[in-house]
Amino acid sequence: MEIRLLAPTDAHQYWLLRLEALKENPEAFSTSYEEAVMRENPLEQAARDFTTEGIYTFGAFEEKELIGMVTLMLEKKEKLKHRANIFAMYVTPKKQGLGVGKALLTAAIQKATTIDRIEKINLSVVASNEKAKKLYTNLGFSVFGSEKKALIVKGVYYDEEHMDLHIK
Repeated sequence: MEIRLLAPTDAHQYWLLRLEALKENPEAFSTSYEEAVMRENPLEQAARDFTTEGIYTFGAFEEKELIGMVTLMLEKKEKLKHRANIFAMYVTPKKQGLGVGKALLTAAIQKATTIDRIEKINLSVVASNEKAKKLYTNLGFSVFGSEKKALIVKGVYYDEEHMDLHIK
């Protein structure tokens, strides 16, 4: 398995995996599958994001196939510049439980530690997603708050837990 930052040439594979994620786990993302497929030029948008300063999307590859991804995004506002956020964490179901998520998240954390101004990393996770919460906790994240009815998917509400990792 190879973990690396995604490049514009990875946009197509990324977009296919992103759509899979939105279909497989709609409760885990604030964007719906329906909203995603309506985007104009999603491949160009993804390719642009891969070269945008402050956005770092890591991919896990197995024999050139993208099997997982995670995005580390730095805050831009002056008062929030000490923070980064984890978004769009996903590993294709057939590769879950094999350490792919841990490797992706570790790469994102390591990247954050190389950026002087970043002191902590935030993320949100569906409260019922025990596997993800265990991974985050094992890597040092802790819950600092929760939100009832954070998302609604097809009439079902999902609570979220907010977690952070202090790196400085």
